[in-house]
Order: sequence, then C-alpha cells, then structure tokens
Amino acid sequence: MSNQAIQLLNEAMEANHKRSYYAAYPEQPKAYGDEATSLGLTAFQQRLNQNYTELNTEEPASWIGEEVSPYMQTGLGIHYPAFATETYITKAQQAWDGWAALPVRNRAEVLVDSLERFKARFFEIAFATMHTTGQGFMMSFQASGPHAADRALEAIAVGVEELERYPAEVNWVKPMGKFDLSIRKNFKPMPKGINLVIGCSTFPTWNTVPGLYAALITGNPVIVKPHPKSILPIAMVVAELRNALKAAGLNPDLVQLAPDTVAAPVTKLLAEHPAVQMIDYTGGPAFGLYVEGLNKTCFTEKAGVNPVIVDSVQDIKAVQQNLAFSICLYSGQMCTAPQYIFVPAAGVRSSEGTVSYEDFVAGLSGAVKDLVENPKAGPFTLGAIQNELTIERTKAAVQKYPHVALESTAVQHPEFPDARMYAPVVLTAEAAEIEGNISELFGPCVLVVKTGSTEESLALAAKAVAEHGAITCLAYTQDSAIMQQIEHTMNRTFTPVSFNFTGAAFVNSHAAFSDFHVSGGNAAGNASFTNSDFINRRFVWVGNRFA
Repeated sequence: MSNQAIQLLNEAMEANHKRSYYAAYPEQPKAYGDEATSLGLTAFQQRLNQNYTELNTEEPASWIGEEVSPYMQTGLGIHYPAFATETYITKAQQAWDGWAALPVRNRAEVLVDSLERFKARFFEIAFATMHTTGQGFMMSFQASGPHAADRALEAIAVGVEELERYPAEVNWVKPMGKFDLSIRKNFKPMPKGINLVIGCSTFPTWNTVPGLYAALITGNPVIVKPHPKSILPIAMVVAELRNALKAAGLNPDLVQLAPDTVAAPVTKLLAEHPAVQMIDYTGGPAFGLYVEGLNKTCFTEKAGVNPVIVDSVQDIKAVQQNLAFSICLYSGQMCTAPQYIFVPAAGVRSSEGTVSYEDFVAGLSGAVKDLVENPKAGPFTLGAIQNELTIERTKAAVQKYPHVALESTAVQHPEFPDARMYAPVVLTAEAAEIEGNISELFGPCVLVVKTGSTEESLALAAKAVAEHGAITCLAYTQDSAIMQQIEHTMNRTFTPVSFNFTGAAFVNSHAAFSDFHVSGGNAAGNASFTNSDFINRRFVWVGNRFA
C-alpha cells in the first residue's frame, strides 16, 4: 500500500475505535479551492443531454434515462448504458476471482484510490445530486461528497479489521503426553458472491456507498441498481471505482451500474437471480419487506416514525428553533427527520416557567414560519420535493389529522422559479386520535401530539417504534431520572436517543466513525452503518487443516 493509503486507513481504523470526531474529507466547500464550485457546475452542465459514456462499457443493449430536475422541472436528458440481467451476472462472475484472490490490504488500496478520484468530483456530484434529489446545494455537496466518502472509508476500515481478525496461518500443537500432535491450519475469509445494491431517490450516494464498499472490501462483485430518478450521482462514483480498478490492472466489471426506468424496472429480476447472494436496500418499507423475504443475506434501511419527546427545557425558543430547522431540512425528506412530537397537556417546564401545549405549538409553528420566510435561509434549507407522490402523502396526512396549526405553502426559490418547493405543515392531535393510527410521515409534515403526561408520551413513542420502527428519537428533559427512563425505554426498542439538542446539533445528522446509522434492531431496518455485522455477513470464515 502507498504511504498515503496506509495513513488514511490507520486513521480511519483508530477513529472507529475512539468514536471521537474524525473526518477524512472536509465538509466545507472552501477547503477545495475558490474555483471548485464553478468548475463542478460547468462539468455537470456539460453532462446534460448526452449519453453517459464514462463507464467505458461495451456497446449496451439500450440507452435509458428519465431523470428530472426538481428545481427546473425539466429532464436532464442523460442516458445510461443498460444491459440484460444475464449480462450483468456473467460479467460480475468473470471479474470476481481476480478480486477475491487479492489480499485485503491490496483491495483497500484500490478502494482508497477510488475515493481520492471521487473526491476530485465532489462538486460535480453535488450539482448532480441537487438536480436529481432536490436537496439544497450545501446538503448535496456534504451528503453526496465528503460525508459519503467518509462512510465509504468507514466501511473499508471496518472491513480490513474484520478480515484480519484471525491469523492467515498457524501451526497448531496439542501436547499428547509422549508426543505432540501438530497440524498446520489456515483461515480464509471467503466472499459470498454477487452483491446487489439498490439505491434510493433522495440520497443516491450517501445511502449507497456503505454497502457498495463493504461488499468490495470483503471480496465480492457488486451490481449497483440506482433509483431511476437519481442515477447520475452514483454513476460518477461507479465510474471512478471502475477507473481505479482498471488502473490497478483489474477487471472493472467488478462494479457495474444497472439503470432502469419506472415503467420497466429490473430490480426484482436482479434480486431474485440465484447468482445474487446479497442485497443492500434503502427505500420504502413495502419493498424492503419483499427484499427481507427473499431468503438471501440482506441489509435494509427502510423507514420509521421518528418521535420527539418534550418534557422540560432550559430555553424554549432554542428548542423550537432547533426543531424547526430539523423539520424544514430538505422538507422532511430524510429518514432521520422528526415526525411525531409528543407534548404533555399540562405544558413544558422551562427556565421561564411552564409553556402550555398551545403556546408550544404556536412557538414551533412560528419558528418554522420564520425560517421558511427567511429569503437567505428558507429556500436553501427546504430544498425541492423530489417526488410528486411526497406531496400527495402530505395531503393525505392533513386529511387524516385535520387540525392544522401551520398550513403548508408553496415557496419560491430565488434562482429556480419553477422549483417544486413546499413549507412543512404542522398538525396537531390528541393522544387518543393516534392510537392504532400511526404511519410514517415522510416529507414536509410533522404532528404535535397532546398527551396526558411525559410517561404517556414515552409509552406512545415506544409503542409506535415497536410497531413501525424508528431511526432516531429526540428528547428534551432537565430531569435526570426522566432522562434515564427515556433512554432505557427507547433503547429497549433499539432506538438511539438524542437529548436536549439546540444550536448546531441536529437530530437529522449522523457522523461517520462515531454514530451508527440505523440500529438494525427494529422495523426501520435490519442493518447498521457501519458495525462489524454489516461487514461479517458478507463473507464466511473457512479453515483448512494439514497434518
């Protein structure tokens, strides 16, 4: 390995153990030079209305593409090479042996090289993400660039450690009294086979690269099946992986992109193919349950009903402003966004006295409204709605819970007059109204539930998570006993809790090398970015003995 790759890998492995702050790739655009943004925009614009030839494949069976910018409401006009299912399978099998035979450190060096190539394109990928997902530019840059690369490096680092957990060879000696029994043994981590990675429409790189790199570091070939509306960002990552493989003298078909269209999906054809041994999936619960039912090794991130439990606070305005930002960020199109906020009918204790339920709702609604109407912050925080169906689901939530504290309104973007943008709607309900009636609220929508007490809030939150899963839970309390009770109860549902977040700490964000994204223990998903289980289920230890 090169000295640079060794240093980066060692730092990442150390960070995984310490769980303290570490970022291999800076998240501030200024760190990449003054011209990086404009160069990235130009590179993205030059991709429009072209065939995407960077994958350097043979002549495809067809060229397909139907991505539409949520900001411009026009098609990107980019078409990607598509092949028959059997072609992907055959190419993956042909590329597998050479990669599986490489020592893990050699694989890591190639993968780290691909991340450096990926790094050089952070800004181009940011604009591609912005115009396929609707994320604001800053989120697009951070999530699809440095944060995604950090998660990929995290998977490489955990992979190296797990694959080197046992010695490659040992001379086993058992004393037998008058003689010793000596047996030479070796231990091989054997990769399972083709790994299908199914991407989502809202975070096409951040949610895809952990499984992609976990599969590769463990010696498996990968077929990446992106969402048909968000192909370009991950296509660039796949292109750089293929470039890194080719530069190392390896078969680039170890990693393939398998695009499709909404009308002619290929996901099930690939997922059900007997040669596909593993599946990574991010997306809606219904298809996630289908993936989990295929009797294959699978890693799913689905969805949940992320609760917020409000008991007592130090600064009520700081809490409301923090919640407002978390609700507005990317218009709630995040798997970690708050959805159900539980507040006692008797109000919220604060340093300035008790704040009634009604005043809490009014203050939260006001904080959302202030953020949305801030011309320098609102449109860029909200982003655009990726899918029209998200708006329809929000309308359905309003019909389900008709008590509206703050209406959802269309928002104008100063740079993109045709952008599909909506402010969040704030709904209210009594505890009795949500009993047996809870469902995911994905998008610009949040429900504030009036409960009889903090104890009922916790019970309702835990029951909702037990039934539907959750990725996050946010709680506000100044009482240490209640804090311990919330932590214990929610952890029993395998849900992590963030306590008393204000200022720049937001429940939406999970940090690579420190936070486990999804616990893998409830209905929100069966896997976690990035624990050892996320790596170990992709290979099998096989031991051989030689007398």
